[in-house]
Amino acid sequence: MRTGALIVAALLLLAGCSADGGDDDGSVTLRFQSLAWQEESVQANKDLVKEWNATHSDVKVEYVQGSWSSVHDQLLTSFEGGEAPDIIHDASDDLADFAYGGYLADLTGLLPARLTSDIPHRSWETTTFGDGVYGVPFLQEPRVLVANATWLKRSRVRIPTPEHPWSWAEFRQITERLSGDGRYGVAWPLKEPVSATLNLSLSAGGHLFHRGADGKVTVRFEAGDEVVPRTVHDQVDTDRSASPTTLGSGGSDTLPGFFGGRYAMVPLGFSYRQQIVQQAPEGFDWQVLPAPAGADGLAQGVSPQTLSVAEDSPHKKEAAAFIDFLLRPKNMVRLALGDWMLPTGTQALADPALHTTKDDWATGTALAEHLRPAPAQSVRGYAEWKDKVATPAFQEYYSGSIGLGELRERLEEDGNLVLARYQR
Repeated sequence: MRTGALIVAALLLLAGCSADGGDDDGSVTLRFQSLAWQEESVQANKDLVKEWNATHSDVKVEYVQGSWSSVHDQLLTSFEGGEAPDIIHDASDDLADFAYGGYLADLTGLLPARLTSDIPHRSWETTTFGDGVYGVPFLQEPRVLVANATWLKRSRVRIPTPEHPWSWAEFRQITERLSGDGRYGVAWPLKEPVSATLNLSLSAGGHLFHRGADGKVTVRFEAGDEVVPRTVHDQVDTDRSASPTTLGSGGSDTLPGFFGGRYAMVPLGFSYRQQIVQQAPEGFDWQVLPAPAGADGLAQGVSPQTLSVAEDSPHKKEAAAFIDFLLRPKNMVRLALGDWMLPTGTQALADPALHTTKDDWATGTALAEHLRPAPAQSVRGYAEWKDKVATPAFQEYYSGSIGLGELRERLEEDGNLVLARYQR
């Protein structure tokens, strides 16, 4: 019996705390899965992990590299298999199903007041589902117009600013004026048309998703929702001021034509400036312009990058403490500069490094106050609605295969059938 007891004790000692992320010496090891992919961003994240580990001998953080292209399925598999990382980097529009499914920890009460008060309420709305908060929004980017500055100057069009942006109607007129001789005023890279359309539609008062008194969401394609799709459609099919060949392209795919003088402007995420700086030919003069404004001004939907804690993590307090360290104002600035994006924190956003004219940081920073939660932020079933209904419907509308009436019918009728399955 004594020998048996010794064997059991030895086995327990060997097991240590590995099941709950602990080490033999009593310290804790947290796994932090980062989706950083640009070289500067990866380095900033790794440097911050190294700095944390140098000053926290009892709580170590292991950096794990993830990928944006596969994160949803990878996380779902790891959650169901009980192998999820403790700290999870994702985007707010990917959190709803994980939050409602019980895979993410409610961070209410785990985060310090410094952090919760520094990030505006509108940003916290992107990670609030029901009565809980399931992620910390920390990086965001507006969609902007990247323009060939030389082309615009020669054309003598009015250059918009955040204080005096173009309207959607003026934008259409200007792209038509800039077009001709095989060149286009704008190239819309709409390989993924749904988020771009919905987020820009907030400026025109479009919301598309409407939550009733019973808490259920339905799709209604109303007047405000029509403005952006009609503008794109008319630029492509009526004015011939937008290139039809880029509709199925990603943002990076349009850059060679942009540099080659084929397009005057390309609507892109703010972070694309890094690729432009790296790839633009010598002497190419470009500038960042705000996206057009509508009835609701420069309002624009965003889905910030987020940091969450797995519900199965046995060290939620330690994970929250690391998130707090990662998102201290100076560290948040480092992450923002590394990703060429904007921080959500007000202190970080005020940093002089984000208000320079170089690379048009100041233009993007001026748009931060107009960013709002993306319309689909808390809609369960959005991913299926987007893939099966909205993406093909918008693609066909923009290419001229269907009209506005059929677009509305498919978004509403087919879309509501999909959402209803998630709201029974």
